[in-house]
Amino acid sequence: MALPISSPSPKVGRFQQAMESVYGNFSDITEPESWTPPPGSGGHRGRYLWTDAFGVVNLLTMHKEYLRVGDKSCQDDRYLVMARRLIETVHNVLGRTRDGRSRLPGATDQNPLGGGLRIGKTSDTGPDCDGQYHHYLTVWMFALNRMAIASGDMKYNRLAVQLARAIHPKFFVDRKAARPHMIWKMSMDLSRPLVNSEGNLDPIDGFVTFRLLQATAAAAGDGDVLEEEISDYRRVMDRKGPHFVSKDPLDLGMTLWTAHWFSETESWASTLVTRYFERSIKFRLAFREFGTCMGLQCESEQTGEKERAVDFKSWSDAIIVAWDPYMELSASVALTPADLRPITRVMYASALIPGGPMPSIAE
Repeated sequence: MALPISSPSPKVGRFQQAMESVYGNFSDITEPESWTPPPGSGGHRGRYLWTDAFGVVNLLTMHKEYLRVGDKSCQDDRYLVMARRLIETVHNVLGRTRDGRSRLPGATDQNPLGGGLRIGKTSDTGPDCDGQYHHYLTVWMFALNRMAIASGDMKYNRLAVQLARAIHPKFFVDRKAARPHMIWKMSMDLSRPLVNSEGNLDPIDGFVTFRLLQATAAAAGDGDVLEEEISDYRRVMDRKGPHFVSKDPLDLGMTLWTAHWFSETESWASTLVTRYFERSIKFRLAFREFGTCMGLQCESEQTGEKERAVDFKSWSDAIIVAWDPYMELSASVALTPADLRPITRVMYASALIPGGPMPSIAE
């Protein structure tokens, strides 16, 4: 029998409702080990990499909250198990060709992520076709890393490292040069670029995420990993200089979320945070603004009592309050296009509680 999270915080209830609107009623799951995530993530064959990455992190947040307030005598680790089942499902769907008959080129049974992971776009042709995004892949690596920390099973961090090594050279042009460039979008099989331009935040995403994987690997006794890859990202960042500022609210939030890991210890990250708050926030799509909220809250927690010119948490709370009336299911259906409802609800949950096990890079 499912045991609900008991918490005085109304955020927890809204968090769970948002997650259940995508992944089904958790109280109906009597055997988490045999749970199959419903095809509700808004992508091809029911899976979309970005949505499910934050779905995994949100399930880990629920697991942590459950441990904090639950009855330890009757826990079944259901949310941790569900996170594992969601990971397995994503690998089985997005780690394979669209017909599901074979793994992506480069993957094997021993290295199931050796061919990367598809985005999960519904179309296989056209300007918005399926393929592989660097920034989606790094978010998935982060989810695997958090699963390793939450479960204590380092195979998930090793899977993330395998994925990092497999996709990294595919997204670089002139990788060995002093001033390498990156590719925004690759084909499903990673054989050719689909969009040659360079993503604004891709080098930062890689630099931070790969260092998190590296730190976890070192703590687990797996030795130094990804040194060469991290150096590649550093050179791209040096080439681009301080030109990462964007008015896009999701871009803003994800940058703050990424930079908060180092904003208290490294000048590039603290400078980036300062530069972003010289720009105004423009409201657009809900899920993009929820990315802003997540970054604001993470940076607010990182700085603690330190005084700032802007109150990050108050900004985040104001954005969430503005959207709360529209997150009721009936209002959400009327307001949000059908293909964006899953990602909107999962990002809403992440904005409410940007949790999961979130130790600092030094822990």
